[in-house]
Amino acid sequence: MSIQLTDLTAGLTRALARADIGPPENIIRLTGGATMESWRFTAGGLDYVLRRAPTLEFLAQRPFGHDTEAAIIRAAHGAGIAAPEVVAELEPGDGIGSGFVMKALPGTPDPKAILAMDGPDRLLSECANQLAQIHALSIADLPPDLPALDPAEGVADFTAQFEEAGGDRPIIALGLRWLLDNIPKPVDPVLNHGDYRVGNLLVGDGRLTGVLDWELAHLSDWHEDLAFGCMTVWRFSRIDRPALGLGTLEQYFSAYEAAGGRKVDPARFHFWLVYRTVWWALGCLRMGGQWRSGADRSLERALISRRTGEQELDLLLLLEGEAPDAEKAHALPRSPGTETLAGQASIGELATAISEWLATVKPRMEGHDRFQHAVARNALGLIAREAEAGAVGSDRALAQRLLDGSAGLRDKGLLASLRRRALDTVSTDMPKYPALAVARARWLIEA
Repeated sequence: MSIQLTDLTAGLTRALARADIGPPENIIRLTGGATMESWRFTAGGLDYVLRRAPTLEFLAQRPFGHDTEAAIIRAAHGAGIAAPEVVAELEPGDGIGSGFVMKALPGTPDPKAILAMDGPDRLLSECANQLAQIHALSIADLPPDLPALDPAEGVADFTAQFEEAGGDRPIIALGLRWLLDNIPKPVDPVLNHGDYRVGNLLVGDGRLTGVLDWELAHLSDWHEDLAFGCMTVWRFSRIDRPALGLGTLEQYFSAYEAAGGRKVDPARFHFWLVYRTVWWALGCLRMGGQWRSGADRSLERALISRRTGEQELDLLLLLEGEAPDAEKAHALPRSPGTETLAGQASIGELATAISEWLATVKPRMEGHDRFQHAVARNALGLIAREAEAGAVGSDRALAQRLLDGSAGLRDKGLLASLRRRALDTVSTDMPKYPALAVARARWLIEA
């Protein structure tokens, strides 16, 4: 739900008073944040950040609340990890929902700025060092309600989510089948940050200054945290640097182990890379369900649901190595295309016209409205491209055969068909996704 600035100020004032901090000033909402709102403000000459749930309904779907998240951050901060210092927690009487206040840390979380900084090797080493410290935290010092992730249970949950979302995406089904066939043996778990990647790390002058967004923390295999930040989607423009967009996997693993981290097993790392790619594909689909249910009617939520195709593309790149050489060399079928309309403006042309009009009002917007403006124009661009190219149809029958193992990458022409599906989907939904160019260069063996 949206909140009036006067109400937010009043509620924050009540929360800060309990910590002997004066009233907030210069409150602004920060851009970004696909799940939680972030508000920056000053009080008593210092800068702070409020982390707040956009809706109570959304928070109810989380494995733990803000009280547990704040306790995890406090434990990390107390152990010398570059986590923020939590100074106050919201209470029901504050009237502004659930959340907590932290001292602001220096640096930027902007991936574009971070990945353009000098000294990526040094920064990668610092990131590995911090992750090793996180994994070294004693479980006894953490909240007792911290969830533990068993990969077999996780894959079973993914399968249920997939069916709930329609069970009609063949590439996700392929990923689920691979996970079911490759679940690793259990290990003693460690604290996983759960979202350790560029975008949730603060960096200033090429040095790591903060680790943010602990809402997905849990107990699990250390390879999971290592793999998460190496997903293609979190490398942003630098997909040529597999480790966090900063360097090589060899550099990352070596620095992690040198900092006291546990031994890295490449096979386990690969499993978790596939696991988290499937997780985010299903997470994107879930965004659409949240929008439809009314739990969160934000434009951003609806648009993120269309990023599912990015993860399907990445999954295929991760898994196609198991296909026979003849299937890897198979020519792709051509895209179906659509008829060209004449006369009245088409749906795509209307979307383009609205987008062009929005560009004229952008100078009158500021703060989060400018961010939403960009999201709206992205959505209109997607509509225009789909109107021209046509939507990629679902295929529940194929998805179910892939899921039960009766179809697979050894089937003649199947890999080529899935490649075409992934290319067409991402070309429409997110044509600037960096991995798209890599896939085109590798796959376009046209029929």
